[in-house]
Amino acid sequence: MTKVAVLDDWQGVARSNADWSPLMARAEVVFFGRAFRDESDAASQLADFEIVLSMRERTALPGSLINRLPKLRMLGITSTGNRSLDTDACSARGVLVCHTAGTGASAAATAELALGLLLAAARDIPAADANLRSGRFQEGLAVGIGLAGKTMGIIGLGRLGTCLCRYCRALDMRVLGWSPNLTPAKAEAAGAVYATKDELLARSDAVSIHLVLSPRSRGLIGAPDLARMKPGAILINTSRGPIVDEAALVQAVQARRIIAALDVYDREPLPADHPLRTAPNTVLTPHLGYGVRETWGEFYPQSVENALAFLDGKPVRVLNPEVL
Repeated sequence: MTKVAVLDDWQGVARSNADWSPLMARAEVVFFGRAFRDESDAASQLADFEIVLSMRERTALPGSLINRLPKLRMLGITSTGNRSLDTDACSARGVLVCHTAGTGASAAATAELALGLLLAAARDIPAADANLRSGRFQEGLAVGIGLAGKTMGIIGLGRLGTCLCRYCRALDMRVLGWSPNLTPAKAEAAGAVYATKDELLARSDAVSIHLVLSPRSRGLIGAPDLARMKPGAILINTSRGPIVDEAALVQAVQARRIIAALDVYDREPLPADHPLRTAPNTVLTPHLGYGVRETWGEFYPQSVENALAFLDGKPVRVLNPEVL
């Protein structure tokens, strides 16, 4: 019987967000609820699977791993792109890659989480909640920051950044925008005012990052950039951890220079002994950005459809049709 691996089900939501019974009637389906320790662990655990259904970029899928999966015939990804997947290696091996098509729910969900992190950091909501649950009230809480009239800097004014821009304008915040390709006209069309990177960092009371991870964006926010931020400013990252120099960020929050509100990290899951887990001036969430019911309701049913279509010999949503 064909074996199907469902990867990266960290919240245990896969089973409840799709009808797996048609696939289970034709294949052995195994759900992986924990991250692999490393590539060798992934290669060992996935060696017997013909179909692998992955979740976004949680498990890296380079050619070095693809080539260690001798039985792999079909790989499913969610959304239309996965920057951690070596599609060429799949094509060279004759492995079909199929994707899911979405309605944009995940884009809005990530921007909504960025807004939530902004509010949580500005009003110290996690610490306030912890105070009440421990029997205290206002004792020891930081004084909150009002956002009306403040300046939000958005690095990347694509779909997600533009969503957040609208939310911040509704809070009566001024919005500055910058990215390597942004023009003043494009910034204005999104509802923001164009600024250079240095101007944005120096003038903003909060900064939110909305860029894809690429060689150009990796390490884009380094120690000098963090030093330009206002004392007490909030840095929000719901994009990818490596866009920010993590060591420099740890130093900045440990020195209580800025507040970091983070959903993404260099390594995920975040190691138990990572200094961010105990750092002051932080609000941390475990990469929840796109993970809402609406997103799961798109990703998992279509992943099942992709696997069934492949088993029927009529694959759909194919990214590398040359394999056919």
